[in-house]
Order: sequence, then C-alpha cells, then structure tokens
Amino acid sequence: MDPLTIGRAVNELTSQFTQAGLDTPRLDARILIGHVAKLTPSLLFARATQTLTAAQAAEIETLGQRRLAHEPVSRILGRREFWGLDFELNEATLDPRPDTETVVSAALALKDALPPKPQVLDLGTGTGCILIAILSELPAARGVGIDRDARAVAAARANADRLGVGARAAFWQGDWCAGVSETFDLIVSNPPYIGERERPDLDAEVARFDPPGALFAGTEGLDAYAALIPGARERLAAQGRLILEIGVTQAEPVESLLMRSGMVVESAVPDLSGRIRVLVTRRG
Repeated sequence: MDPLTIGRAVNELTSQFTQAGLDTPRLDARILIGHVAKLTPSLLFARATQTLTAAQAAEIETLGQRRLAHEPVSRILGRREFWGLDFELNEATLDPRPDTETVVSAALALKDALPPKPQVLDLGTGTGCILIAILSELPAARGVGIDRDARAVAAARANADRLGVGARAAFWQGDWCAGVSETFDLIVSNPPYIGERERPDLDAEVARFDPPGALFAGTEGLDAYAALIPGARERLAAQGRLILEIGVTQAEPVESLLMRSGMVVESAVPDLSGRIRVLVTRRG
C-alpha cells in the first residue's frame, strides 16, 4: 500500500465524515490531522505530500473514530477557542459556544458605567470562559468564579493562570451565591437552562458529551434561574448589573422570575442568529 500522506489522509477522513453526515467534514478532518501532524490547518495544503508515520496514522484513525461517534472536535482535543482565547476543557465543564460570547459583549457594553476597578462574579463558571474573557478586556477588574464541581473549578483556575489573568481571579467551589459576602458590580451567569423534556431532542454531540449538570435545570429549564436570582440580587452593588444567558424561548418566564425578586430587565440582547440570548438586569 502506498504511504499515507497528509493530503490523502485529509481526503479519506473527509469522505468518512461526509458519509456520517457530520456538518463540517473537511474542516474537522483538517483540524484533527493538523493536531496529529503538529501543523496548523492552513499549512496542511502546503504539506499535502508529506508522509505520515505509522504512529501518526494510527492516532488519526483513533481520533477519526471518536469524531464518527459524534464526539465534538473540541472534546477530542480538550480545548475550545472563545473570545479569541484558548480554553482547556474537562469532563465537568460545558463546551463554550459562540453564542455565550453575547454575555461578554453585554458586560463590556457597560464598561463606561462601571467603577474604575470593577468587581465581577461568574456563577456556574465552568471553564471560566466568561469571567476570563471579561478580565482580559478590563485590566483593572477583578473577579470570582464559582462552580459546584471541583473539577470545573480546577479547569477555570488553570485557564486563568495560563491566559494571564490568574492574579486577578479567584475560583471557589460552591452553590450559586451561598457563602458569598462581597458585593459585585457585574454578576454574570450561563446557568443550566435546558428542560428535561427536551433531552430526547438534543444533538448527540451535546447529549453525550456535555456534563448533564451544566445542561439540565428541571422540567422547564428554569430551576437554576429560580435558585440563583434571589442571591445574586443581594450580592449586587447599588448600581450593579446581573447578566444572564437564557434559552431562546425563555425571555418571558425568566423575566417573571426576575420581577418576583425585585429585578427588572434593562435590555434583551440577541445572539449571532438574532434570537434573544442575554438579559441585562438591575434592581427594581
């Protein structure tokens, strides 16, 4: 058999991914093969005739089988880009999605209204992506990220250190605002918001590989909001803002929960698809 070159490997893996109905077969193949060959995907074309070693071919086969089982590329590689930053994942963290960058954008839109050294709290921090992205844009800000899973806390702390904001970020294991005594100028959260009845309809990449505790929040997907909003209100500074990511059908029910706790919606922010994804709220 002819030696396996990079170009042939890309074509063969792309064909397998296409037959399996994956959304971005060639891109996925290029990323995985680039990872094995230690080349950026953009360099693969220039190295198309380079022969892969037997060990590299075996690794590509293994990674390809994982992708064919609908494991996301980000899970296979253990990292995901978010806000232009490279975040490491583990089994306890949600895989950050581009729509969650809407939370960061909404927070940064308040920059001129914040005090000189704003304090930020991230509830359900996961990889720490929201808090770390905000701190990367606000050099005088400091923040705290809280997650109930110690493995997520460890991942967030490692990401903060690696991305250069570790000195301004603390990460705790906890349950929403329980045990928090400080007040914050910004409180941000991407909590679980998928209803249990939606579980059968989820994409395999989400249902099989994201941690259930980061996805599901009761029958209607509202339990996490009901749990965190009252405590978050108490921890807001006088002119503080609570910024929540929500599901695409949840604006009205979440606003009702906010109103019951004495909060009002200041603005509703659309995501990349034009759907309301984030509520910016304040005390009523």
